[in-house]
This record gives sequence, structure tokens and C-alpha cells, in this order.
Amino acid sequence: MKVALLKGEKIQKEVIPHPISLMSLQSPCLFILVWGIVFFWLVHSQYWPGIENWLGAGTQIVALVIWWVVLLAGGVVASLLLVRWRIFFIYLGVLACGTVLMYWEGLQTDYIWFISIYSAIVSVMGFLLVDIYRRSHRYFITNFRLIFRGGILKKRERTLRYDGITDIESSQGILGRIFGFGTIIPITKSGFGLGEEVTFAGGGLEAGKKIGGKVFAGGGKGIQTPMTRSYYELHGVKPYDDVKTLLENLIQESTMTVYQREQVELQKQMRDLLEKQSRGGNDKSVKE
Repeated sequence: MKVALLKGEKIQKEVIPHPISLMSLQSPCLFILVWGIVFFWLVHSQYWPGIENWLGAGTQIVALVIWWVVLLAGGVVASLLLVRWRIFFIYLGVLACGTVLMYWEGLQTDYIWFISIYSAIVSVMGFLLVDIYRRSHRYFITNFRLIFRGGILKKRERTLRYDGITDIESSQGILGRIFGFGTIIPITKSGFGLGEEVTFAGGGLEAGKKIGGKVFAGGGKGIQTPMTRSYYELHGVKPYDDVKTLLENLIQESTMTVYQREQVELQKQMRDLLEKQSRGGNDKSVKE
């Protein structure tokens, strides 16, 4: 990706997210693959006859029910943990498409192999899409500003000047420590880079039949925390320590200290005073 540079601007570093930094998107794909393998083992295991007897249905129906229930349960758990219900609906679409395709092609008798191979294909396609999304991210660190780019169908771009950054939030997970990548979120004066985590609690009370009525009380509390999208932060960048040090130095160079501000203000006052004196001397010369 080319970037239009300003006059005198130079790119200090260009980075993209590490291949395993988007595990929150890769994990659902991995779950589909793992469940396909476990499903194949389960149907051929010694436990399968007992499962059929317990459910009281035919082998094919039992297999489809178990395939659907486990995958949908995984979708619900992933959606709750990641606060992304689209994962559940993606799982639902995968199940629906797989079931329709199996009956459409008349592969009911080979349902075991079909479900296992279909799960592997869907998982691989998911990994490829996540990697394409990861590669769409570009972070340009120049001597003037930060440039963020990301997105597949809808391209997004944002720039931040270093003098507007008030703080940076840095984090490394377990995998980040092992492979040397981490996430850096720049926080600006306007609040860019901050999100809000909200907790809510409530309770209700229902009176007896003679009294009637219901009472409910609740409340919530929000806390601002560093949080933004992957294309608006330096997500999963490597080498983490080098990028962090470079960014901190650039911010420091573009931010004046208190003493420097006082000196600049003093110079402005002296300049204004000299201009007034100069204008006063010119006025006296004209009068004479």
C-alpha cells in the first residue's frame, strides 16, 4: 500500500499484525476443525451405540443433532466471550449450508465423511479470510504522524499527530511474549483510543396476590478503558519493544516540556514588547 507523505515526511517503520495476533477471529475457525475431527472419532467410538440408544433415534438423525447442538453451543460461548453475536450466526449458516448441501447431493449415507471433510474445508476457508483481513492492516510510523489503515470491503484510514497523543497503552498476552508481538493503543486528548466497559446489576420483587404489583431496581457503572478496533491501534505488532520505543521517542520529540513552553511564551512577550516600543519610537519621529 502506498501512502501520500507530507513535505519532509519520512516513514520510520511499516508494520502489520503478527500472523497469530488475531486469535479471537482464528479460534472459531479452529473450533470447527477440532469438532469435525472429534465428531469423526465419536461416531466410530465404542460410545456411539449408547448415545443412539439414549436419544432413541436413527444413526443419521442422532449424528446431525449432535453436530448441530455442539457447534451452536460453541457459537454461543464464543459470542458471549468476544461480545460478537455474528460468530453464532456464522456457525448457524455453516450448519444450515452443510445440511442442505448433504441432502442436495444425496450424501446422507456418507454423512460421517461429509461432515468431517466439510468442517475441514470451512475451517481452512475461515483461516484464509482472517489472514486476508490481517494483511489488510497497515501501520505507518513516520517522523510526523501515525497512519492506520485496515479493512477488506470498506477501507478505513486515520492519522494521529504525535503532539496530540497524551498516553499509550501497551499489552502483551502469553503468545505475544513467546513470539515477540504486542498491541499498542495511542490515546489522544479527544479520547480517541478509549472505550467504555459497562456493568449492570438489578433485582426484582413481586408482591403477593392480595397486594399485587412488582418492584424492580437496578443500576450500572461504566469505566473508561483503552479499547478500539484493530485498524485504529498498533495491533499485534512485531518487534513489540522496538516499535514501542520508537513511538515513545517520537512522541517525546514532538511534545514540549513545561520549561520549553515557558521559554516560548517569554519570547513571544519580549517580541510583542519590542514591537510596541518600535511603534512608539516611530510615532515620536513623525510628530517631530
